Order: sequence, then structure tokens, then C-alpha cells
Amino acid sequence: MDNLTHSLAGAILGQMGLKTKTGLAMPTLIIAANIPDIDAVATLLGGHQHLAIRRGVTHGPIALVILPLILWGIMLAWDKWRPNEKRLPVHKGWLLALAYIGTISHPALDWLNVYGIRLLEPFTSRWFYGDTLFIIDVWIWAALAVGVWLSIRRERKGQDYWQRPAWVSFTAVCAYIFFNGGMTGVAEAQATQMLRARYDPTASMPDPTVVASPVPIAFWQREMLWRDDVNYGSGRFVLGGGLTLDIKGKPHGAQKLPLSHARMVNEDGDAFVFWSRMPVVTQTKPGLIIRDQRFTDPRVGDRFTLKP
Repeated sequence: MDNLTHSLAGAILGQMGLKTKTGLAMPTLIIAANIPDIDAVATLLGGHQHLAIRRGVTHGPIALVILPLILWGIMLAWDKWRPNEKRLPVHKGWLLALAYIGTISHPALDWLNVYGIRLLEPFTSRWFYGDTLFIIDVWIWAALAVGVWLSIRRERKGQDYWQRPAWVSFTAVCAYIFFNGGMTGVAEAQATQMLRARYDPTASMPDPTVVASPVPIAFWQREMLWRDDVNYGSGRFVLGGGLTLDIKGKPHGAQKLPLSHARMVNEDGDAFVFWSRMPVVTQTKPGLIIRDQRFTDPRVGDRFTLKP
């Protein structure tokens, strides 16, 4: 997810009452909720090498142990350097606990979209995909922002139960996530069944790969992406409106061009193929182009396009 969502997630946790446990709770929660994205420096490498680095080791179990400890040490050092009698005294145990809570919230949210995350790096480089939320979800922005704002407003007025708006917001977001996850599951199951009907029922054929990709704003819709060993296609699922699917599809070309060839061309090729979930190879006049089926929108430009 985007960093505004991560920051709001840290803030809502604080307004739910965690900020009363220790001094420096809110900055710790908000920074911790973003800290796994220190791998964003990989974008400075240029090309596609960042694709093989992002959402990897800094989002894995070792980093989730070490990063909160580093942040905890920094916050303790800050408290000694810039003491402030107006804030709560720092409780070392609670400050460390909040560093862990905020940090763990980050991969929990990142897992929810189609981009993917390597939750077990460096032990395994397997990608995990939640296919539940678009990477920038304005409805989550709104719910979390309103919850934080109302909670802070109540707190400043000295009203009782100022944590309540934050809890309502948190509960609403959790329900929204579960709802979207269920809709993705239904859409993918229906598409798989529709595609399976193409095959000879007596033949032993593996199910095609199906992804119900969330779209911006319209959370009740999914862009349907599918592929088998040879062909790929798309479609749309609308809640209450049913499923439309390109059953025939067209060749994705990946079986004709061994992707190992693209990986040998240069470091960009190796990184792109390692990251790609649904590679599509097309022939153009300048030569071959490899894209990922999830990101074929022309608005993403060359960010997800490889020209080996």
C-alpha cells in the first residue's frame, strides 16, 4: 500500500489508545508503520533492478525483528537528546512493543494487493498475493483519516471515550478488507469454473491462473486476468452485475520465448522476470517486449516493460 495508508494506520492505532502507554508513542507507531519501505532506495538503481529488491528482505521475518529494535534505540536516544516534560515519560517496554506493532502492520497491508510481497525473505523468495485492495484505496484513506480526526477532536475537547471514533474506523476498515477479500474469492472461483468448462472433462488439465485485480475507487469491481500454459485473457466482474470473460484469449508468448533467455540478457532482465507474476511476450517492429499482465495500462509507461 501507499505510505499515506501506512501512516494513517499507525495514527489510528495510536488514537485507539496505544498512545497513552508511553511517551513518543505516536511518532513511533507512524514511523514503524513505514519503516519496511526503506528498500525504496532501490529505485535509485534505475532500470528494473528495484523490482527484485522492493518488498523483499525488509518486509521479511528477520527485518521485522531487527527494524523495530533499531527504531526503538533511535527513539530512546531522541528522548535523551530532546527531553520534554510536557509529554508522557517513555516506558521502554511499551515503546518497543509499539515499534513492533507498527512495523508488523506494514507487510499485513502490503500483502493485500496484486503487486505481491515476499513475506519469508530471505528464507524463500516466494511471492505472496492478497488480490484484495488496490494499492491506493481512497475509501481506506477516508475511513482512517476521519477516525483519526474525530478522535483527536474529542480528545482536545476533553470528552470521554475519545478513542471510540478510532475503534469504529479500525473496525470499518477491517470489515471492508474482509468484504473485498470475499468478493475477490467469489470472482476468481466463478472465472475458474467458466474457464474450466473449455476443457475436455475427461482430460486431466491444471486450472488456469486467475487474478481478480481490484480497480481504483470502484471497489465493487474487479479486472479479471487469466492465463494457462498458452493463452491469456481478461474480463470484468461487477458485484451484482456478474462476470464477463474473454474465454478464447490470445497467446501470451511466454512458452515460445524461454524467460531464462530474458534473465540472461542483463541484470534488468533477471530482475523483471524474477518479479513478474504473469509475463506476456509480444513481437513489435523494434523487437520483443515483455510486460506483466497485471500492469499493461499505458499510464504506467515503461516501469513494467522489459525490452531484452
